[in-house]
Amino acid sequence: MTWQLVLTGLLIGGLVGMTGMGGGSLMTPILVIVFGFKPTLAVGTDILHGAIFKTVGAIRHRRLGTVHAQLSGWMFLGSAPLSLIGVAVATHLKHVYGNGAESVMGSILGGALLFGAAGLVAKSLTRARVIGDDDRFDMVWRDRLAAVAIGAVGGFVVGLTSVGSGTFFGLTMLFVFPLRAHKVVGTDILHAAGLLYVAGFGHVVAGNVDMHAVAWLLVGSVPGVLIGSHYAVRLPEAVLRLTLANVLAVSGLKLLNVPNVYLAVALGVAAATVAGLLLRERRRWQARRLEGRLAGVSD
Repeated sequence: MTWQLVLTGLLIGGLVGMTGMGGGSLMTPILVIVFGFKPTLAVGTDILHGAIFKTVGAIRHRRLGTVHAQLSGWMFLGSAPLSLIGVAVATHLKHVYGNGAESVMGSILGGALLFGAAGLVAKSLTRARVIGDDDRFDMVWRDRLAAVAIGAVGGFVVGLTSVGSGTFFGLTMLFVFPLRAHKVVGTDILHAAGLLYVAGFGHVVAGNVDMHAVAWLLVGSVPGVLIGSHYAVRLPEAVLRLTLANVLAVSGLKLLNVPNVYLAVALGVAAATVAGLLLRERRRWQARRLEGRLAGVSD
């Protein structure tokens, strides 16, 4: 299944490169549902893969100047230790519940995915308040304490389920801090890279990582994130975010063992919603193109 893992890494890498989100939120359920990984092993494998893979994105954003390093550092103070506690809780569940741990972890992961889907929809409908034209944000103590608290909550969720680095942190930063969207993405990726190294180390120690799968996923995801970054402006962001939210929701319902008939209804609603949004974007593009032609004729 090596080429399938490479293809999966390429698709996830491209999505993250274009939207700045979707790494852990999609990779873990794909490993569970498509490749048959046990939830605990899928979480650990995805986290270690994400640490290495997001380092590439962090370096790129750092060079572009789209990173608020101070904010990232304060969030890391809270997220790093709590991510290790999340890993410990996940491992404890495996030992206490035995064979039932996989069902428990699957339910936790399903709930986290539904939360991530709701977060992405809210994020798409929210306009962040932004600061001045110089794009400068100087943190005060209230901002630092908020960053540590956000890091602590998000770090625990990431350590436990691998979901949250792109959905929870990105969404929360948009609500709490006066940053532009491109700065939120860059800051989130830099913070996520450091956080996932800590949580990934914990999962390696706990034996929750398939190193073979990590290696083949990286073969696809590293070039994927570079390609996705290059073509980020080609696709409407609203379409990408809504598509991702639909995939997260359907994956979460599947992991929560929702009956297939309801799952089929959810798939139909998701497909119809994305198709409608694509049609709307196409009409807008045609209208703008027509306006441009009319303006050229009038000149």
